[in-house]
Amino acid sequence: MVDQVQFKSAAYHNGETQRFSFDGKGLTVLAFFPGAFTGACTEEMCNFRDSMSDFNEMDTEVIGISVDTPFALEEFAEQNELNFTLVSDTSKEISRNYDVDTVMPGLEYEVANRAVFLVKDGEVIYEERIDDPTNLPDMERLKEEIREV
Repeated sequence: MVDQVQFKSAAYHNGETQRFSFDGKGLTVLAFFPGAFTGACTEEMCNFRDSMSDFNEMDTEVIGISVDTPFALEEFAEQNELNFTLVSDTSKEISRNYDVDTVMPGLEYEVANRAVFLVKDGEVIYEERIDDPTNLPDMERLKEEIREV
């Protein structure tokens, strides 16, 4: 269970790296991913990019979150033409609060497990946690959950 949906962190937002604040208002998809520039993570974030017209029609914001630096996320966003906010969780506080933090086997480096949370007005109303980092979230199910709100 998530104690506090709100957070502040550095992010690549609206074409620049800046301080970002998430207050939980409205309808938002939080998409945690282990690391920029990896195959499955790039595919996942590009799937969100390619679905942005659907999310916009449903008045839903999308925020990607990883433990990468804001500068890495800026380059990742630019290379992949990502059209949504990418939050840098280098402190791992956001990942811990959402209980998606994990240590990469063999690397002893803490990252976020792949997970998707749908937040509506400060409350998590849907979540999908994915233990196998090669698997991706069920985008159609997520969209269906949003339509049902």
